[in-house]
Amino acid sequence: MTTLSEKPSAPSTRQVSKRVSQSVFDGSRLRVVLLVDVHDGAQQQFLEAYEQLCNQVAQVPGHVSDQLCQSIENPSQWLITSEWESAPPFLTWVNSEEHVRMVEPLHSCVRDTRSLRFHVVRETGGAAAVPAERRRLQSSPRIGDGVIRHALTFTVRPGSEAEVKRILADYASPRARVDETTRLCRTSLFMYGNRVVRAIEVRGDLLAALRHVARQPEVRAVEEAINPYLEQERDLNDQESARVFFTRAALPAVHHVTADELTEGERLARYYPARPGSGMRLAELLAQRDDAAADDPDSPVLRSTIFQRDDVVVRLLDVRPGLGAPPEPGHLAGLEALLDGEPVGMDLVTDRRSPDA
Repeated sequence: MTTLSEKPSAPSTRQVSKRVSQSVFDGSRLRVVLLVDVHDGAQQQFLEAYEQLCNQVAQVPGHVSDQLCQSIENPSQWLITSEWESAPPFLTWVNSEEHVRMVEPLHSCVRDTRSLRFHVVRETGGAAAVPAERRRLQSSPRIGDGVIRHALTFTVRPGSEAEVKRILADYASPRARVDETTRLCRTSLFMYGNRVVRAIEVRGDLLAALRHVARQPEVRAVEEAINPYLEQERDLNDQESARVFFTRAALPAVHHVTADELTEGERLARYYPARPGSGMRLAELLAQRDDAAADDPDSPVLRSTIFQRDDVVVRLLDVRPGLGAPPEPGHLAGLEALLDGEPVGMDLVTDRRSPDA
């Protein structure tokens, strides 16, 4: 007989605010599900590439286990599940150059993939099924708002910033409706120096929305126009070149908190230059302080999203109109050792919302 485990792991000392709709910093275990569509006739090649990959992944800090499954109805459909001690070590690995090189042998035999990531909230099975030291479960469900937040970041050649800003500010917005279940809600584009950050908010399927945007003629024209100025060359007409570029450009949202859903705010962004190897820890401390600020009725911050990849940390803020940029959380106390320079405000290039977002 299968029953719920006796009780969830002891609650973390860090309290989870009901206002937080997204965070990777729970400390609970992570389950990653990868849906894979393999080219016909390439199943054996895929299996051999996976066996090589899983031996390498087993050495990655934070990795617990993985499992490969093949559909009993369609042999071209495969499922890879992996378990991680928590989300941060997985994100550190999946966003690394090591990961880009490690998964390269899979691409020649894979038609399409989709990755899903979940914190473990509850589990079935007797207490003996999972060792006590691994029974770290998310203590309570999060309250979401149905919006997926993601960002892309890349750098352009020094000296081209003004021209790139002009190109990125001057284009027709793509159609907001992607399909019956997916809609673009908002796109905000910022620059600091030669770094570009494009934050995207989507209801529905993020991957479907990104593919929809990439196919729009007005967007493709802008992407082609900035190609000569990019520090990392790319060819969006070449599937492998585009895949590598957007893999490296991904800037995931690691935390989001909403203090006031109804008030319309002024959108700002700050860039936090982290010391090498300190990006994830810096993002976590900022997330803790944003959680605390969300409970402060005098705080000017209505909403905050923290994006992080490697040593790039960006904090996207919606603040009460007319109050300007808020002070740094805690006056940066405790953050100095993680920073490789002062946080700076980013220039807003464009901020576009769909009419019914």
